Amino acid sequence: MRRSIEQDCAVFLTFSGAMTPAGLHQSSLIPLIERGLVDCITTTGANLYHDAHRIIGHRIREIDPTAGDLQYRLARIIRIYDLGFWEETLLETDKLFSALLRGPEFQKKMTTPELHYLLGKRIAELEKALGVKDPSLLSTAYRQGVPIFVGAVQDGSIFLNIVKLKRLLGDAFKLEIDVNDDVFEMGAIQHHCFGTLERPMAVWILGGGVPKNYTLQGEPLLDQILGVPTHGFDIDVQFCVDPVDNGALSSCPAGEGHTWGKVSAQSVATGSVYVHADVTAVFPWLTYALLSDPKMKRKPRRLYDARESAVARLQREVDKRRKKLSETIAYPLDAKPVRRARSKA
Repeated sequence: MRRSIEQDCAVFLTFSGAMTPAGLHQSSLIPLIERGLVDCITTTGANLYHDAHRIIGHRIREIDPTAGDLQYRLARIIRIYDLGFWEETLLETDKLFSALLRGPEFQKKMTTPELHYLLGKRIAELEKALGVKDPSLLSTAYRQGVPIFVGAVQDGSIFLNIVKLKRLLGDAFKLEIDVNDDVFEMGAIQHHCFGTLERPMAVWILGGGVPKNYTLQGEPLLDQILGVPTHGFDIDVQFCVDPVDNGALSSCPAGEGHTWGKVSAQSVATGSVYVHADVTAVFPWLTYALLSDPKMKRKPRRLYDARESAVARLQREVDKRRKKLSETIAYPLDAKPVRRARSKA
């Protein structure tokens, strides 16, 4: 992590699981963003949704995970392992996002970074009006110009409220998430970092899941699919409790990712660290150690502000290769299968 900053890497942070209910954003992620050490985020809709509970006065408390879920349901207590909160917390948070998403600025097609930037702006205003002392992840990312991607945007309660508004308001509600542009935008921002900015790239992976792959797949998109040369991430730091021998994406090490073109040979050789541990237990200590060094601070790169120019630049690269790329969509369906000759051995 220190080397990522010393080499002025563009740092892409991914985190899955229940990180914000556990408070990891307040102990670690927000301080890192405020010091300019994180340039782009990929997470889940759930992490952004649960972060909003505290803004409107609700609390998440420690509970006994073995007390019995049938009893918790009767008591209207929602459980996330050893964390719990009243069901009213969800209902009030739904009202919050439903009200925000009806705003005129949301009535158009957009990508997830734009959605979360606009939400962050509105929530920042709300925090100021309510006198909230501890800012949310959304408002912090908005202020620092850090784009937030959510790969499976439909898999979370913020989007569930979008579904509700669409069914209630019909054509009057025009918000639509363009997943095609979203994937292209991730590739464009990565292309912007190693191309326009000519910076090495680091990926810090907390957990695994969709956020991990959504960020890493930007490199195969560029190189293998669009034909735009790239080399993958230069530094790879992972925190995951899963064993690496089950074939899951969450646990795969940098070497396996290199075979897909996701990380560079340099990363595999000297720039990869895999920590087999619960991220919520160890990452706050590492963040404290990192931020104890006053040199670990830099001016925000504000990649969100570069979104449109990055997308336009990558589109120009695609246009240059249009003739060659068109050959990849004309697969001869009647072609005979290729059979490899057997070796005598």
